[in-house]
Amino acid sequence: MIEKLPFGSTGHESTRTIFGAAALAHDHITRADADRALELLLAHGVNHIDVAASYGEAEVWIAPWLAEHRDAFFLATKTGERTREAAYAEIHRSLERMGVDSFDLIQLHNLVDRGEWETAMGQGGALEAAVQARDEGIVRFIGVTGHGLEVAERHLQSLAEFPFDSVLFPYNYAQLKDERYAAEVEELIEACTGRGVAIQTIKSLSKGRWGSKEHHSAPWYEPLTDPGEIHDAVAWTLARDGLFLNTVSDLDLLPHVLAAAEAPGARPSDERMDELAMRPLFDAAFPAF
Repeated sequence: MIEKLPFGSTGHESTRTIFGAAALAHDHITRADADRALELLLAHGVNHIDVAASYGEAEVWIAPWLAEHRDAFFLATKTGERTREAAYAEIHRSLERMGVDSFDLIQLHNLVDRGEWETAMGQGGALEAAVQARDEGIVRFIGVTGHGLEVAERHLQSLAEFPFDSVLFPYNYAQLKDERYAAEVEELIEACTGRGVAIQTIKSLSKGRWGSKEHHSAPWYEPLTDPGEIHDAVAWTLARDGLFLNTVSDLDLLPHVLAAAEAPGARPSDERMDELAMRPLFDAAFPAF
């Protein structure tokens, strides 16, 4: 089984590998695909699902899982809306789509752009909707997620304004080669650790942006696909104490990620990680998503 750790100060012991339900967002996904994914999660003891209103039909795909196994999962979703009214409506839409009365965690999705941040965090913003939902018992905890080079800086600003329960951001060997990004991530991790904020990471398998229009895998970025390389990328991330790893948005790669998470072993050397030829997903030419 995959190791569990306290998910910040929520009181929940989450598996260090969280199922990223973006893998269910693709048009080719079928009910059989979704059901196989559930069986795989149960077999590995994964007890935390991360979905979003914007992940296509993913919330619909997991509804039957929740009808039978709601108590087995810490359930997190996201709203990408920035105003209170729109976010509150989207939260209720997610409840209906998943057939549940409440979530464990609602997250403000990809809140990095400065203008969007000011709207969401200001009067009449999406944060007010999340707080209202928490006050009404619809959700227990509130988090914030993001992509891009500015995400760590923006999360620090978010934490200075509101006691979020979790953050989510890109974290992998190649991205951390960017010294400025790495320094800001370290500052964010230190702040979260001191405050009991859960730290979720994404893009552990990112090999970089696609170099051509020919894509051999589902994600919008090129992922590692060799099982041995996947193992080492997962092991590198999980070697950092306190971090959670959200799985890749490709169901075909999910078995390899979960197998790696069950027995990650020691942190791979920098020399080994260099052999994987991973490139920063976000850089000066592509700073945001």
